[in-house]
This record gives sequence, C-alpha cells and structure tokens, in this order.
Amino acid sequence: MSRLLRAALILLFVASCGGDSKAPRNLDNACSIIKQRPNIYRALKRTERKWNVPTPVLMAMIYQESKFIKDARTPVKYVLGVLPMGRQSSAYGYAQALDATWKEYQRAEGGRGARRTDIKDAADFMGWYMNETRDKTGIPLNDARNQYLAYHEGRTGYLRGSYQSKAWLLRIASEVNARAILYQRQLASCRR
Repeated sequence: MSRLLRAALILLFVASCGGDSKAPRNLDNACSIIKQRPNIYRALKRTERKWNVPTPVLMAMIYQESKFIKDARTPVKYVLGVLPMGRQSSAYGYAQALDATWKEYQRAEGGRGARRTDIKDAADFMGWYMNETRDKTGIPLNDARNQYLAYHEGRTGYLRGSYQSKAWLLRIASEVNARAILYQRQLASCRR
C-alpha cells in the first residue's frame, strides 16, 4: 500500500474518532444521557465540584442550548428567503457561547486551548459564567430559571429586565427550570 493511501486511511480513521456530533437518544432521561455519554457526566460533576453549580441545572441549560450536540450552531439567516447571509450569532458548541464571551472566559479561566466543542471546557465555561452571574446579579446557582434568563439575555439585559416583554423566553426559562427538577429526580435514582 502506498504511503499516500496509508496516510489517507489513517487520517480518515482519526477523523471518524472525533466524537459524536449527534444528540444522545432520549434527552428526557438524565440516566440515559449519562449512560450513553459518561464523559458528559464526569465533566458536569467536575464543574459542580469546582463552581458549585448543580449538575441538573447544568444539564438543563446544555439541553436547552445545544441538546448535547458538541458542534451546535445557530441557524443560517437568509435574505429574500434564499440567499444565505451568515449565522444568527456566533454562538457555538455545547454551551452556545458567543465568540466575545468565550474569549473573556479564555482570558479569565480556560486558557487559549479551551474549546467550545469539548464538554469539559463548555461545562467549565458555564460554571464560570453562572458564578459571575451570581456575583453580579445575586441569582443563586441552583435557580435554573433566572440563571437561564441571565445566560440568554446577558447579565446587563437581565438586570434591565429585557426578558419581561418576551413571553416565549419566559416560557423557555420555566421549561429549563422544570427540566432541571426532572433531571435532579432522575439522577438521584440512576445506577452509577
């Protein structure tokens, strides 16, 4: 076998081992998620130990932001319904972190090598962001609803109350809270 063909096969194999960019099955079951992706659970528990953010709250927010898809992106915008004009925002990865916020995190905590597609880095980012939110707004770390509102609107937007006129966002924040409660109950009964 030629060197070029061998190199191509090795490259193809390595690329195929890059991880699953599909959502886990049965996203309504925390036990199923951690059974399918134990690395997610380990990353969330590590974040819980470091930042004191409850694992169910992290799971509910990651569910809402990316459905546990590591390379999730916002939809493409179209002009006249057909001409693509780029994405709705720079949000990317498990945490749907914006470019500027991710760079702020990298400067403060994660280092230049932190990646939004790495669950350890994304969970650490969320722990860092939620602690900053608690410090600036007073929202407790276990308050999934208000932490999500501040995550979505930004801390300044949250403090201004920008979410109050967005019925759809208030509904989603309540769903995040309900999912955190569901995941908490489920995680208490999972076999480790």
